[in-house]
Amino acid sequence: MPLEKNQMVEIEITALSSDGNGVGRCEGQAVFVPGAAPGDRLRARIVKVLSRYAFGRVEQVLAPGPGRIAPDCPAFGPCGGCALRHLSYEAECDAKTAFVRDAFARLGGLQADVAPIVAAPQAAGYRNKVQLPVGRDANGRIVTGFYAGRSHRIVPCRDCRLQPEWMNDLARRACALLERFGIEPYDEEQHTGLVRHLYLRQGWHSGQRLLCFVLNGKALPHEKAICAALQQEFDLTTVLVNENTARTNVILGERTRTALGPGVIEDTLAGVPLRMGVHEFYQVNTPAAEALYAKARQLAALRPDDVLLDLYCGMGSIGLSMQADCRKVVGVEVVPQAVEEARQTAARLGLPAGKAEFYCTDAGAAAARFAAEGHHPDVVVVDPPRKGCSAETLTALVQMAPRTIVMVSCNPATAARDVRILHDAGYAAKSVQPFDLFPRTKHVEAVVLLSKLNAKQHIEVELNLDELDLTAAESKATYDEIKAYVLEKYGLKVSSLYISQVKRKCGLEVGQNYNLSKKEDAKVPQCPPEKEAAIMEALKHFQMI
Repeated sequence: MPLEKNQMVEIEITALSSDGNGVGRCEGQAVFVPGAAPGDRLRARIVKVLSRYAFGRVEQVLAPGPGRIAPDCPAFGPCGGCALRHLSYEAECDAKTAFVRDAFARLGGLQADVAPIVAAPQAAGYRNKVQLPVGRDANGRIVTGFYAGRSHRIVPCRDCRLQPEWMNDLARRACALLERFGIEPYDEEQHTGLVRHLYLRQGWHSGQRLLCFVLNGKALPHEKAICAALQQEFDLTTVLVNENTARTNVILGERTRTALGPGVIEDTLAGVPLRMGVHEFYQVNTPAAEALYAKARQLAALRPDDVLLDLYCGMGSIGLSMQADCRKVVGVEVVPQAVEEARQTAARLGLPAGKAEFYCTDAGAAAARFAAEGHHPDVVVVDPPRKGCSAETLTALVQMAPRTIVMVSCNPATAARDVRILHDAGYAAKSVQPFDLFPRTKHVEAVVLLSKLNAKQHIEVELNLDELDLTAAESKATYDEIKAYVLEKYGLKVSSLYISQVKRKCGLEVGQNYNLSKKEDAKVPQCPPEKEAAIMEALKHFQMI
């Protein structure tokens, strides 16, 4: 019998999905249950039913799985931060290793050697950066917290276990000062109020501390008194004010000014001295990132006369951590502040002219230009965002034909996709090493070593992500099922129009006039790349491609 909404079922959880949900089967259907652990036998309530799978809610744990523990945070569940706090850390590490192995086998179709995950040196208090939304709780008090999953509803959290205690203490003190001076927190729905976020950052090795007020306006009332009080109480190195008056879910605006101190903090990462404000990307778990960088350096196996190309380089920390091993480092990053900091870091290191060059441009565009100009770096390191490498980047990588590619990825699904493309173009995935940079959350990083099968052969091909692994099999998932899958896995809402556009790209049948305007000169919105990638993943999930 098909499952029905509100039906109570007994179910055994056999695995975790990459979203951290428990997975079991009932009445022939997969059932995803948040907060479940592998090995659990549960009584669950079905809350949503689709044609191929359903979602449930834990009503009672009849028999706990071997890795289940009591969550040690009162905000666990509603809070969208930690997804795995109900597991022992050993069980969490096992699950994350499985996430990466599943991605490379199922999504990439690769027999890659995926090693057991390298655990984080510490699983609590590890974050060196946090961005806390400011709002009011049910009693009208100003609080900070974290957004509930797939929403912008703030879940108050006074004592987050992922960040150092001083960050929790400062957030509480800042809220008290806002109350004292009658300063309103931001209301996202009404676009009213002033204080949107508290942005906190620390140098893990230096101990330097940064606070930034993100405002829906230019100035903070009683700014000098508030900043001075917090600086003195929490030994802050610098205090900044960022202006973001746009109706957006982007945290930072473009304008940032210094209220106190030098405007930056200093730290070292893998021996590279860095300075940062709020716009620069910096790994949030310094000790775990240093272990990852060490592995990437080992796999790169640079030679003294090599040229290293570092794509999506951020502040240049990966490339500069390897500069002693090679003749030259070339970095590419799209964020201007990060590129400027990379250049200044190279200068502080005393590197000679031409030893390290950094370019502020899109990674794909730069790689395509380098390839067109005939450059052939010996080793390339890529550290793309969650959406993975662009098709332009992958095409250029193959055309440049480096001896070795080291991929650092924060998303196993897009890493598996990109590695498969490079595999089909002549690069063998020699090893995959997961790292846990985000304990207690669902996120996992991986470092992948790819080696060119024939180092003397320059392969030039045209690649298109949308045509990867197309088959004649076209399972008929409905548009509503695809929308639900994308919303559940990526937190993105996609329209039927966007789905039809992606299906057309994949050669799948779409009604002749599906979602087409009747106006001859109508401008049809095109599916954004992030949503296109999510829809593609849904089509693969439903075995439509």
